[in-house]
Amino acid sequence: MTNDILPDAPLSPAERALAAAEALFGDSLAITPKERPNLLRQASRRLDADNTLSADALLEALCVVRRKNWASQLMNTARRAGEVWVTKADTQDAVAGITDPRANADTLRTALNDTLTTRWQEMGDTPRQVLEDVRADLTDTGLILSARQFDTLSRSIAQAFGSVDLGFEDDLRLAEERRAREQADIEARAEERRAREMARLNAWEDSLISFDELPGVLQCSRREALRWVAENRLPIARRETRNDGIELFFFDPVELKKIRSKLTEWRIKSSGRPEVLDLGNKAGNAAIARVAALDRFAAHFRTARALKRRITLVTGPTNSGKSYTALNALAAAESGLALAPLRLLAHEFRESLLNRGVPASLATGEERIEVPGARHLAATVEMCPFHKPVDVAIIDEAQMLADPDRGAAWTAAIMGVPARHLFILGAPDCIPLVKRIAELCDDPVDEIHLERKSPLRTGAPLALSELTTGDALIAFSRREVLDLRAELMAQGRRVAVVYGALSPEVRRAEAARFNDGKADILIATDAIGMGLNLSIRRVIFSALRKFDGRQTRDLTSQEVKQIGGRAGRYGKHEEGIVCILAGGGSPNFVRQMLAAPPEPITELRPLVQPDSDIVRVVAEEIESDSLYGVLTRIRRAVLRPDDPNYRLADMEQSLEIAAALEGVEGLDLSARWTYAMCPIDERDNGIQRLTAWAADHAAGRPVPPPGTGRLPHPEHASREELERAEKRHKRLVAWRWLALRFADAYPARENAEINTAILNDWIEQVLRTQSRMRESQKQQRNRGFSRPKNARSERGPQTHSFPKKGRKTLSLGQKPAKRARRK
Repeated sequence: MTNDILPDAPLSPAERALAAAEALFGDSLAITPKERPNLLRQASRRLDADNTLSADALLEALCVVRRKNWASQLMNTARRAGEVWVTKADTQDAVAGITDPRANADTLRTALNDTLTTRWQEMGDTPRQVLEDVRADLTDTGLILSARQFDTLSRSIAQAFGSVDLGFEDDLRLAEERRAREQADIEARAEERRAREMARLNAWEDSLISFDELPGVLQCSRREALRWVAENRLPIARRETRNDGIELFFFDPVELKKIRSKLTEWRIKSSGRPEVLDLGNKAGNAAIARVAALDRFAAHFRTARALKRRITLVTGPTNSGKSYTALNALAAAESGLALAPLRLLAHEFRESLLNRGVPASLATGEERIEVPGARHLAATVEMCPFHKPVDVAIIDEAQMLADPDRGAAWTAAIMGVPARHLFILGAPDCIPLVKRIAELCDDPVDEIHLERKSPLRTGAPLALSELTTGDALIAFSRREVLDLRAELMAQGRRVAVVYGALSPEVRRAEAARFNDGKADILIATDAIGMGLNLSIRRVIFSALRKFDGRQTRDLTSQEVKQIGGRAGRYGKHEEGIVCILAGGGSPNFVRQMLAAPPEPITELRPLVQPDSDIVRVVAEEIESDSLYGVLTRIRRAVLRPDDPNYRLADMEQSLEIAAALEGVEGLDLSARWTYAMCPIDERDNGIQRLTAWAADHAAGRPVPPPGTGRLPHPEHASREELERAEKRHKRLVAWRWLALRFADAYPARENAEINTAILNDWIEQVLRTQSRMRESQKQQRNRGFSRPKNARSERGPQTHSFPKKGRKTLSLGQKPAKRARRK
């Protein structure tokens, strides 16, 4: 035993007690000089009334000192073994239960194995489900398991669910081998079929003829050909512009031959508007939808065109009461429809109708609430029913028409909603686009412009410490939101957060905490710009630039108005104040953006995209059952880039999904188009996961819902664990979206709902509990004492098992019972 205390220095009570306790063990504890200062601190906390340290207390103190090093040893061992699924939390859990400081490597490994067994048992009810969830978590980080790693992982999971002699491990291995073979076959077929479709498309393009060849093919004069092109009678398959600015036209000779019979009639009707092609007429497929009438998109919505519609365009800034009048008209109608940009807003529309005594159903991408006898429906814009006429409809946030990702959904909704009276609500910026769409639909438009109900002004820059109750701090990334949250919580502030990755349920819960005064400050991304009623006094921008997915740019005037306008909620605050965080930019910029007129819209052609009917018609015309081939033809040849009326929306993700699905056999064109429309995150390996689900679907295997994964106690959840839970929630959203469309292939909807609720509850508790814990620590410091810095390591990390189907719900802090191994 060594003691680094100076010989002539007086010993403190803790030093004397530690020396006495050490003597009981001789040199067996092998305490190093590096450990001794920390050990002395731990020993001082465990002295009894007589200033003595028991043997058990010494062992406990030394375990606390060594646990960090043990956890590092375990992590290094796991990494050397290729066990990339072992997390820092696993190693901390493992060493937390070790009570003998003389533990060797075998003891540490046994503890880790026991921790992994508990983790696998808590993650799911079957080995396959656990394996898929672990694989998904690893794929998120870009890790693909080798055959040896998969073998090790499957053995670990199999042992957690029972003896390997019962075949669990073999089943997992065989399933993985089958999956690997299927994946390789799918990729090979997909590559072959994509090449075939591209060859077919290139051959078609090579067959096109120039304008100079038209007279010979149609047996007409050059002047007649020019007139028929100008009258939009001859379908132009492709346009090219030479370097000198001259435009070249190319035509499909097959389509030209099909319209030869009409030439005599055209010569008689040498002027006038050409007839609209009937999509139901097979003979008219030549120009189909030239295709499918994407260049005559308004005609595609027959039910709406058959009605005598009237549009009332209600515009105004945030907090001007745009929804109030429209909702009253909707509630008074015999039948109606309210279309919202977000599921959360669709719920709010439905609640508004219910509060007015009007029964209403709900339809969103992953959710349905059917109310018997209800003649009103609240839905997201993408769920617009195009074939059921109603008296009144509302479409909110019409400025989304200009959004490159979702604008086509607003175009379709405004053109196609079958309502006799349509209220379109939005910021003033949307006026030109809405009027252009109304013109294309031949619908009359009334305009109502509303002013803001409470004044809005700019304020001086604020330091973070100057934020007060009722303030909303705006950041433009999840990371920045959580960084600011941590900084404010360190100051003892109660904080609520709202950002895009959170589910609508969690966003609403966080908004309620802020509105109810249980959180002082709200930190949010521009996700608060739509769908939340918030009692905000001041909006403070952390920065005046944002990354929009393509580039980092200044905020637009519409963004500043939409977000800043959330300040000063009418009836709660006399005025709204918009500020900038000190160092985040110039207040003059904010002032100029708030005062700026609506930004001029230079592109008045609304965005359009194909739907299932258009995809089907194009497939029939080109005689192909390849979704990839159909979408490629639509993108390259259907709606020309210089069409005077419409623009084709970005179809990149749909094309990527279609390309991946080319190798999946057993799904018809309609099913593959549905998969291509599924909301996924490509950054979360969504296309690869979607393809695997589609393969199971096509093979007749039920697709199990994603699990919740391991959920540590909310107080101790790291930022990485929070992000992982958010990604799992996104997977469940995609799974539930597909389950509503393929109920037989995705049968476990109840389990998916349970897992979704578990994740929502856990994420909400992480955000709420950690904020409450910070407040408690602040109160303790104010009373003159604080929790020891390493108190957490003394307790050890905790996990929390949230309820699964058939399991008893555990309260926070309750230790979950260890599941018996299956025999």
